[in-house]
Amino acid sequence: MMKKLYPYRFELFLFSQIAILFGSLLVPGNFFEIVISPLLFLINLVAGVLLISKKKKLMWFFIALLIVSGVVFSADIFDSQNSKPLKFLNMGTYFLFYTMVTFEIIKQIWETKVVNKNMIFGLISGYISLGLISFFICLSIELAYPGSFEGLNATMSQQQQFTERIMYYSYITLMTIGYGEIVPVTSLAQKGSILIGLIGQFYLVIITAVVVGKYISGAKRE
Repeated sequence: MMKKLYPYRFELFLFSQIAILFGSLLVPGNFFEIVISPLLFLINLVAGVLLISKKKKLMWFFIALLIVSGVVFSADIFDSQNSKPLKFLNMGTYFLFYTMVTFEIIKQIWETKVVNKNMIFGLISGYISLGLISFFICLSIELAYPGSFEGLNATMSQQQQFTERIMYYSYITLMTIGYGEIVPVTSLAQKGSILIGLIGQFYLVIITAVVVGKYISGAKRE
């Protein structure tokens, strides 16, 4: 099964990411954030396992992350108080996952000699993964130090609006658009925002340049 799906690993990973980002447009309300969104993250984790399935040790590590995330998700459903330790454990799991999977995507793109559909999907999914890493950074800062971001206009009790506003800010900062309606006001939040902007620019400048260079080389050879 793994061998049959492996050629489509980037497509599956990318489509599950798109569902995470835009699924709330189809299923509005807190039900999406509480139930559907965590399930989509788990599906994305499974797609990540497929992405690195040729590296057995790393694959088993990803499976361990998947199990931890599944346990936390189950505990979170029955935890009426939504305890912070569970949330930080879950965020830590996904932060580690997306950091490692982004590194693996970049490595696979770097080592690929021919620019094809898979490489383009990988390039896109790698950038979206950086946005999700940024989201978990900002969410962790805001949970640890409430009020770090001014202009969210939402609290943890408004779960859907709260997470969507932080995800919006994370991607806007990654893309260096910066409309300015949400502002980092603490030193930690400001440093985090600088880091997000830098990694976004490094990815676009370096990785995209590598892909374009390989495409030009391949076109010349043909």
